[in-house]
This record gives sequence, C-alpha cells and structure tokens, in this order.
Amino acid sequence: MGRLSTHVLDTTQGRPAEGVRIELHRLEGAAWVAITEATTNADGRTDAPLLSGAAFATGTYMLTFHVAAHFASTTKADARAPFLDAVPLRFTMAEPDGHYHVPLLVTPWSYATYRGS
Repeated sequence: MGRLSTHVLDTTQGRPAEGVRIELHRLEGAAWVAITEATTNADGRTDAPLLSGAAFATGTYMLTFHVAAHFASTTKADARAPFLDAVPLRFTMAEPDGHYHVPLLVTPWSYATYRGS
C-alpha cells in the first residue's frame, strides 16, 4: 500500500521546524475536502504518515504548512505581518503503491519542495 509522509526543515536555522501545523486536503470534484491535520515533532516530521494503508488513495492533494507561528517564535521575523503565513503545496499521487514524501524547506521569505523518498 502507498503512503504519504512529510517533514519541514527551517533552512534559516539549519534544523528541523518543530510545531508546524499541517493540513491535508484532497480534491474531490471541484471541492477541497479536509483529510487530516498534524503538527511536526522535534525532528520536523509528523509522528505517523499522513496517509497510509486503506486511507491512501491516488488523486490530487494539497498540504498546507502553517509556518508563520514557527518563525514568529524562532526568528526576528515580524509576527504582525509575516511574508509567508501558510504555504500550500498541490500535488498528484498517481502510484497506488508509491511512497510519496513531500518535504518543505522553508525560511521566513522563501520555500522549496521536492518528491523525496
């Protein structure tokens, strides 16, 4: 069975981003349906895969990483007007047995992602 996992790296500080709230939605027709929510641990990862086993399905998804609170508590970024508040990543999972790992590398002003392993 396939699975979806993620992690968040704070590249400003060169370490995992702890305490980042993550939402997962799936596109069903024209509507985004909430699937699950998690918060990153001290290693910048969720404690369990976001999707696995019978819950895993191919389709179009969106991960939303709420990064503003993390940077407000760990950097000198202006909490009143953060440049990045929430980072949405839309992607498609087409392999029913695939491992999709979607990390976020983020600073208060930029981000990058890729399909990891």
